[in-house]
Amino acid sequence: MANSMAFVQIQRQLPKRRPVEERVRDWGEVYTPFPEDNLTRQARRCMDCGIPFCHQGCPLGNLIPEWNDLVTRDKWREAIDRLHLTNNFPEFTGKLCPAPCEDACVLSINSDPVTIKQVELSIIEHAFREGWVTAHPPAMRTGKRVAVVGSGPAGLAAAQELNHAGHFVTVFERDDRIGGLIRYGIPDFKMDKKLLDRRLALLQEEGITFRPNAHIGGNIPADELRRDHDAVVLALGALRPRDLAVPGRELAGIQFAMPYLTMQNRRNAGDHIPDEEFVSAEGKHVVILGGGDTGADCLGTAHRQGAKSVTQLQWRPAPPEMRTPNNPWPEWGYVFRTSSAHEEGGERAFSISTKEFIGEDGRVRAIRAVRVEVEDPGDRRAHLREIPGTEHEIPADLVLLAIGFAGPERHSVVRELGVELTERGTVAMNEDKMTSVPGVFVAGDAERGASLIVWAIADGRTTARNVDRYLMGSTELRGS
Repeated sequence: MANSMAFVQIQRQLPKRRPVEERVRDWGEVYTPFPEDNLTRQARRCMDCGIPFCHQGCPLGNLIPEWNDLVTRDKWREAIDRLHLTNNFPEFTGKLCPAPCEDACVLSINSDPVTIKQVELSIIEHAFREGWVTAHPPAMRTGKRVAVVGSGPAGLAAAQELNHAGHFVTVFERDDRIGGLIRYGIPDFKMDKKLLDRRLALLQEEGITFRPNAHIGGNIPADELRRDHDAVVLALGALRPRDLAVPGRELAGIQFAMPYLTMQNRRNAGDHIPDEEFVSAEGKHVVILGGGDTGADCLGTAHRQGAKSVTQLQWRPAPPEMRTPNNPWPEWGYVFRTSSAHEEGGERAFSISTKEFIGEDGRVRAIRAVRVEVEDPGDRRAHLREIPGTEHEIPADLVLLAIGFAGPERHSVVRELGVELTERGTVAMNEDKMTSVPGVFVAGDAERGASLIVWAIADGRTTARNVDRYLMGSTELRGS
């Protein structure tokens, strides 16, 4: 490193967010551009530690200290080469990853970590501006054909790696556009979809075939898929939503989070959705059940749609401001975090449990809730204890359920292929990520459960390595 004391001399700095009153009026990205001279200073804070635990925190094993050092020495071309060595889509993770690498940074022990995520994003954007990110079709083809079912980050990563190995790869997507959750589950204010389209154009140029509107088990029989391909990768995601079985659940106005987010993304993309079908928060009292990233995405979307009020409820108590002794560094810190959507308004309430949805003329009008205590906050299966005398009603014209996912949807591709599932509802696999059906592999949330985009890419890479070995007897793919 050029200056091993920079982490003391330079304070952590992040890009600024656009003013709240401005950004809630449009769907543009929240963050403003970060000047490269500021970014270079931030990269200098990487302290050349003896053991870079950021590697341990990153599922992709990104070579973080190496490309930090290259940026400080203005060697951007070498930096993007090192970044792409482990990460197929750094523009996606640079926008959407919660950066577990930063929680594992040695500086996080008692100071502010290096702005790793922003350095990553700046490297890839610099490379695109310079024209360094180009298509790399394989030099030769193996003649093997691989089908990838699902075009989210896991499917795209697996597809690119297998294509690099020389196989003919076709990505099947049941939606009308390629991109999976990045396309329809992530609000535009978190990532402009132009970044996705830019990368997809390169993947097509490399020789990957994309087939949207391709529903395996629907308009494409599953046995046809297996017959025409030497291997199949299931990158189905984990979109089966968790429901809430309380009285009044049948009332109109209670909506799962993902269809709600998808409708707005489709409208932003120019699709016509009739007003009578479109779910909008405009002028409504909105209650979001669930305190995770999906709930925050609903919160930001409701603000932009013009909600009258927004309340986000979570049954767990508020996380602590700092790590507790049972959550030591370099683990992911279970601490109180505020997203850009929370900054925009609304009420955030913890230790609240929903007892009943109250309706009027067949539509929800309120939630009956109660304050609860968790017997053991550190236990994810802890029992709740209601606090007597705390029942209350919360106005609710629209309720959005963002309480998690229960594995892949049990749609026709899972049923027709006959793959076994685990007790958790995910696709069962062996140590090579092959399912119970020979030649059919799995990647991403479908085998892991709903998780981070960085894990999806890592899983896609690992699955691709195993598929290549299955087809060829050996492999030179890196995996993760």
